Amino acid sequence: RDQPRSRGLGDVYKRQIKKLMTKSFLERLISGIILVIIALVTIILGKDVLLVTVVAISVIGFYELAKVYGLQWKLPGICGYIATIGYYALIRMDYKEYIIVFFIAYLIVLMGTYVFTFPKFKAEDVMVCFFGMFYVILMLSYIYQVRMMQDGAYIVWLIFLCSWGCDTCAYLVGVMFGKHKMAPVLSPKKSIEGGIGGVAGAALLGFIYATIFKDKITIDNANIIFPIVCAVGGIISQIGDLTASGIKRNHDIKDYSRLIPGHGGILDRFDSVIITAPIIYYLVAFLTK
Repeated sequence: RDQPRSRGLGDVYKRQIKKLMTKSFLERLISGIILVIIALVTIILGKDVLLVTVVAISVIGFYELAKVYGLQWKLPGICGYIATIGYYALIRMDYKEYIIVFFIAYLIVLMGTYVFTFPKFKAEDVMVCFFGMFYVILMLSYIYQVRMMQDGAYIVWLIFLCSWGCDTCAYLVGVMFGKHKMAPVLSPKKSIEGGIGGVAGAALLGFIYATIFKDKITIDNANIIFPIVCAVGGIISQIGDLTASGIKRNHDIKDYSRLIPGHGGILDRFDSVIITAPIIYYLVAFLTK
């Protein structure tokens, strides 16, 4: 009696595994491995190597966002590229106290391009380029800023455990067990089960990571703090993912670009990293205060 039931259960698992082993999944997996290798090299080296890498990612990300609105080679977009270099120069020279002044100046420049070329650009164009500087450039800069914290060489990986770890766990759990839609209109393939699995997976990865490296970091109770940070980061990362999806839905595009096979563009792959990086910075600072 038990034999047919065992075979039936085995067939179910085989079907589920077959659903995972698609061409798109394998392409996504290979690209993901390459991204991890690049992240390993640049983050371990840190300092200016990481800074230059983050600047490059930020510029491409800003370009992708500006392209959605047709501003990538127009004056407001060009102002954004120049401002990106200026912003990272402030970060590199540790002039963080001037960041607010910088953003005020950048807004004034954008407003100048708007009024002195009127009616060539719309007010929305100025808003998009200002939003892009904050959403893409400032938020991504926290990868570098986390790396420069005390124990940053270890803490910085929490950003990717939260975002990419949560994303991978959510995908796997969602494919295997997903039934209830999380945001049916915005992202039909995402499920509540996948979201919960992603947060749980991120927390588990945080615990495992803390267990492995607890002797090399100065943070007390890392086995408690890291899973909490990763769980919160996992929740936030899904908001970042859905935000990027929402922008694409509003403008009827599938991917921001085709830069990364199986993933799309920088904003497609770093959509959750963008919002997670500053959360990790401030949450770790608060919990270890």
